[in-house]
Amino acid sequence: MATITGLASKRQLNDGNAIPCVGFGVYNTKPGIQTEQALLWALEAGYRHVDTASCYRNEEGVGKALSKTQVPRSDIFVTTKLWDTDQGYEKALAAFDKSIGKLGLDYVDLYLVHSPSPGTKLRLETWKAMEHLKKSGKVKSIGVSNYGVHHLKELLEVCEIKPVVNQVEITPYLARTDIEKFCKEHNIILEAYSPLTMGEKLKDSALVEIANKYNKSTAHILIRWSIQHGYVPLPKSVHQERIVSNTEVFDFEISDEDMNTLDGFDEHFVTEWDPTRYD
Repeated sequence: MATITGLASKRQLNDGNAIPCVGFGVYNTKPGIQTEQALLWALEAGYRHVDTASCYRNEEGVGKALSKTQVPRSDIFVTTKLWDTDQGYEKALAAFDKSIGKLGLDYVDLYLVHSPSPGTKLRLETWKAMEHLKKSGKVKSIGVSNYGVHHLKELLEVCEIKPVVNQVEITPYLARTDIEKFCKEHNIILEAYSPLTMGEKLKDSALVEIANKYNKSTAHILIRWSIQHGYVPLPKSVHQERIVSNTEVFDFEISDEDMNTLDGFDEHFVTEWDPTRYD
């Protein structure tokens, strides 16, 4: 595993590219100025990885921030995602063109299939389009989101290019051990969305007890847990002080004992949806 010392540290992907170890998520961030300002604050704080999606309706705000920042484009890792209603070969290609246009970019670093929901036929057609986009150079890396083990097996049986990541909700309270094991065996990085449990578990007494041991917040513990597991967490906020605070996770290490305790918190706590269980 790569040495992770700060936001600029990267994890190696199975296609030879690399992904920054922590991303800045913009899910539920309002389109327009809120997204633009939040991302500018994040870039100022040192983030070099932004995660958006067509269904978030804020790709344009991300693009505006990218056009205004002094950080070189080559230093910023940009992810967006293909929504379920755009799955299928031709529809996926058309949807990508819309996304890249809204972002105002020549290429994106990572393009993800947002979920496996539309079923086998459309999933596999879509992946052919993803492979085409990677070969064209418009996308540097391709991956999936919300895929369960059975979805990944289905894809790996027929794909020409493997997914580099599987982005799923994963926290100590939602361990995904089956998905983690499978992805590790196939060199697929896990990205952890909603790594802060959407705030639902931040006051959990057992988590607070561990945070107090390190003189850190519970949010810091959750982000650090993801990092030490080898995941790429995607914390989000629209408040500058929290955006900055969420970066303060590289000056400590959770002990093996406390990692084991955190791993024991698993209760399959899903905050919103769980497409990993779909057919």
